[in-house]
This record gives sequence, C-alpha cells and structure tokens, in this order.
Amino acid sequence: RCYVHAPVCHSCCLCCTCGIPIPPNPANMCVACLRTQVDISEGIPKQVTVHFCKQCERLVSCISSSPQFLIKMKLTIQKEVMNGAILQQVFVVEFVVQYQMCDDCHRVEAKDFWKAVVQVRQKTVHKKTFYYLEQLILKHKLHQNALNIKEIHEGIDFYYGSKQHAQKMVDFLQCTVPCRSKTSQRLISHDIHSNTYNYKSTFSVEIVPVCKDNVVCLSPRLAQSLGNMGQVCVCVRVTSTIHLIDPRTLQIAEVDGNTYWRNPFSSLCNPRQLEEFIVMDIDIIRDQKLGAGAGMRSNKHTLADVWVQKTSEMDTSQQYHCRTFLGHLLNIGDLVMGFDFANSNINDEFLNQMNPHHVPDVVLIKKSYDRSRRVKRRNWKLQEMARDREGMDTDDERQYQDFLEDLEEDEALRKNVNIYRDASKIPVESDTDDDGAPRISLMEMLEELSLNDATGGEGADMMTD
Repeated sequence: RCYVHAPVCHSCCLCCTCGIPIPPNPANMCVACLRTQVDISEGIPKQVTVHFCKQCERLVSCISSSPQFLIKMKLTIQKEVMNGAILQQVFVVEFVVQYQMCDDCHRVEAKDFWKAVVQVRQKTVHKKTFYYLEQLILKHKLHQNALNIKEIHEGIDFYYGSKQHAQKMVDFLQCTVPCRSKTSQRLISHDIHSNTYNYKSTFSVEIVPVCKDNVVCLSPRLAQSLGNMGQVCVCVRVTSTIHLIDPRTLQIAEVDGNTYWRNPFSSLCNPRQLEEFIVMDIDIIRDQKLGAGAGMRSNKHTLADVWVQKTSEMDTSQQYHCRTFLGHLLNIGDLVMGFDFANSNINDEFLNQMNPHHVPDVVLIKKSYDRSRRVKRRNWKLQEMARDREGMDTDDERQYQDFLEDLEEDEALRKNVNIYRDASKIPVESDTDDDGAPRISLMEMLEELSLNDATGGEGADMMTD
C-alpha cells in the first residue's frame, strides 16, 4: 500500500510494519500488526474441562440433567508488550462440565471411610427399645450425619466422618434411654514432621437389658428405696428411665440408668414365653391401703383379683388366681397375655431368695386382641432409617408388630414419635371389627411430604402462569 500522497497529521506516525498512520505508541506499530507479532492470550486455555461431583456439589453450584454441559465465558485481558505498550484482547473461554465423583464421596460410598463409630448394644431378645430409639433419631434427624448405619445382632452401629458427630449421638442416647458408655481410640497414622495424629474412635453404648412388658425381680435394697414396693414388677415403658409397676399394689417407680447399674436386675421372661389366658372371673379391688413409706400409685390402672385359665388347658379344670393392674381393661371372657410362674423354672438370684408365698403364680402383662384385625384397619405408618441389615431374625416382623401395637396402646409413648398417615391404605371397617382395640386418631397423624408433593408431580414445572 502506498501512503505517499495521504495527508498525515503532525501528531500521528506511521506503523513500522504496514505504514498506516497511527497515534504514537512505544511499539510504533498498529494494533493489527502488534497482534500478529504478540499473542497475549498465549498460555490461557480456550477450553477447560471442569469435574463436578453430584454428591457434594463441589466446583460448580448448578446442576444439569445432561451428562455434560457447556459454559462460555468472555474474558477481556490486558498485557504489557513491546517497549511498554499495553495491548488489550477479548476472547471466549469454554468450560465443559463433566460429572465425576470426588475422592471424599468415593470413600463415603465405599462405606469404609470413617473416623468414629458408635456401637449401640442391648442384651435382650426383643428389639422394642431399638424401634423406639430409631423413631427418636429420625424425629431429631441425627441419622443425617452418619456415613453408614449397620444393623447387627443385639445392636446397631453408626459410622461418622468426625468424632464430634459421634459424640453428639452418644450425648443424645444418654438423654433418651438409660445406658452407659465408654470410649476407646486406635492410632491409624502419625506424621512426625507436622506432629499430627490420625485416630479412629469407638464409642460403646450399652442400653439396660430391660424392655417394655418384661417381668423383673428387684433386689430387696432397690425395692425398699423405691417406696417399699414389691420385688416382682412389670416394666410398662422404657424412655429415658425404666417405668415399673407393682401388679399387687399399683405402686409405680422410675429407675434411671445410674440407679440401674448400681442395682442391676434382669428380665425373668421374654415375649416368646408369654402364654394366653382367658379371664374366668374378676373382682375389682377398691381403697387398698398401703404400708408406711409407700411410694406413688398409678391412677391410670385399676387393681383387681382375677381368676384365669390357659387357653391351651380349656379341657381341664386348672385355674390360676392372681392380682393384676389391668382391672380397667379386663372383663370375663377376655383374652390376656401373661407369664406362668407356677410352671416355670427360673434361675434368678433375687427371685430364689424371695419367700415362695410372695411369688405370684401368674403375672398378667397385657390384654390380647386379634392381630389380623388390627393390621387391616391400621391406616398409619412409621418412617425407617436406611441401614444395612445382616443376620436378621425371622422373628423381627412379629417384634415390629408388637412395637406398633405398643404405640396404639400407650399414648405417652407415641408423644415422642412422628406418626404418618398411610394414604395408600384404606382401613377395612365392619360392624364385627370393633373389638375395643386401641387406635390412633387422625389428629395425631402427620402428612408425609414427598418430592412429588412439592413439585406437583415428577418432573413438573413449579412455575405457573
């Protein structure tokens, strides 16, 4: 190009490469020529792959349903080039986002990355206390920090990524069930340069080996300290304390964890040993006087003398007399579950030391209802924790049904439990179904929320016109 005849401003100069008039600059070169000589974006990648973990949502905060998606970003950069000249350039960088699980989430999914474990144990054959404890954990959302939950024989293990979360679970257990705990730790690694130690901690929590509906025999010393109540008692509830009732006097008492471990006692029978009796006669006892120093009496139960007969011995004339706290529930002809002391061989330290005349022939536990009818008309359900199960007993379903019936029968027990209406189940009702079995009212039930409820259906648009 020839610029001989082109007018040139006195304040302009010519580009040393192409010769066009340009404002003076330290490089004496136009922008077009300068860009052919120097690329200030050199070293800056024009396409970047970003790995995004769906589990923890690291690196980006947006989520796409496609396997990968593209993000374009326009960048404006400046750089000092020849002789101090400043060059500015605009270009586009493409970010390709790909889904890939991070290392931390890989360890969590592998179920083997944990720094603390809480091992909860109860040496009983029934899991009523564990079912109740599960509902408390769900209600307070303490299971959300656990990396893994594993159910094993006689207990359940909670694995955590930090010792603080495990300690929080132990503190919660000590406030909700009578138990005791101990802690141990094992050294995994040690960095001598930074003087840091890596430990795995184990919290062992032992719950008292007593469940609801267990018959127990207290030591004479403990029975006296609880208001001179009888040694043979029935456990009517296990919450943060053990709730006991004397079937001969209606005296009630609560035993906390510390008191139990100082004066331990065990169950005399398990639920499988309960037998079915039929009520032949009943006589309500009113205005019974208690001795000096007696403790509190229950105002929710009624004392009665009852004559019962085993349903398995209806072809005989053998009847048993006992005193019971179920006088407000029983009528002649009712079925009731009880423990037969007269024909049982029990090896218990405190029971063997008792006067035989003070040991009852039969201890009645609870009134019996038709289970199949109760299941048909049950229009509620409970939530369950997601956990690994191993070595499960075939008797677990029966034990779970026992726990559901306990919730129906005990209003105080279900106050601490979230009960949800089962919309998928229509209760079957008929005139012959009303056998007096306790039920849970609709006022006590919660509506279970799901993702479909919140979005108006799977994949539905939440925005409306």
